[in-house]
Amino acid sequence: MNQNLSIIQLVLHASWIVQVVMLMLVVVSVSSWAAIFRKLFALGRVKALNDKFEREFWSGTSMNDLYAAAAKNAKGSGPMERIFASGMREFQKLRERRIVDSGTLMDGARRAMRASFQREMDVVETHLSFLASVGSVSPYLGLFGTVWGIMHAFMGLGALQQVTLATVAPGIAEALVATAIGLFAAIPAVVAYNRFARDIDRIAIRLETFIEEFSNILQRNVGTTSASGH
Repeated sequence: MNQNLSIIQLVLHASWIVQVVMLMLVVVSVSSWAAIFRKLFALGRVKALNDKFEREFWSGTSMNDLYAAAAKNAKGSGPMERIFASGMREFQKLRERRIVDSGTLMDGARRAMRASFQREMDVVETHLSFLASVGSVSPYLGLFGTVWGIMHAFMGLGALQQVTLATVAPGIAEALVATAIGLFAAIPAVVAYNRFARDIDRIAIRLETFIEEFSNILQRNVGTTSASGH
């Protein structure tokens, strides 16, 4: 009885539709775990790069020097540094055109930083929708496998003269494995989605705060010949 009800035996003896459902859930689970670890490392790197640039930004280094470093290290920079570079680039382009109106200068820099902010958030939110889909769909997919397995089991029991717990249990257990695998795939995805969504919200707030702070610095430098420092 114990041998017949082992997980491996239950999977091997399940109907082919239930086996297909289980295989799909296993693939989805592995994919979601891969996405979770990728996102975990990606968000950690984003936070570290933002911390590094923010320390440099408030250390007293001139904005021109920061902009030169950001342009030189474009591939290895973080979201905050790229937003800074886009705002500084637009600001300097407008100054080179001898535009002195403060409203025009600030509007251009702000638009450039907001566009860069949207691009950065799109990158940061990559794979988040996949985790949400896994968390919402996997239980229902597992439930479908369970319902089909139970239906298949009862159809097989219809031909028996006498039905006991020993004859019913294996079929029911085979079907319930699909639900278990579905929950195994869904629960980590839901937990990770909520954690990452909270972390991404914090990143977004931090970047928006930086945009406002940098805009104030640019505003103070509008009347000078160059935005050379804070």
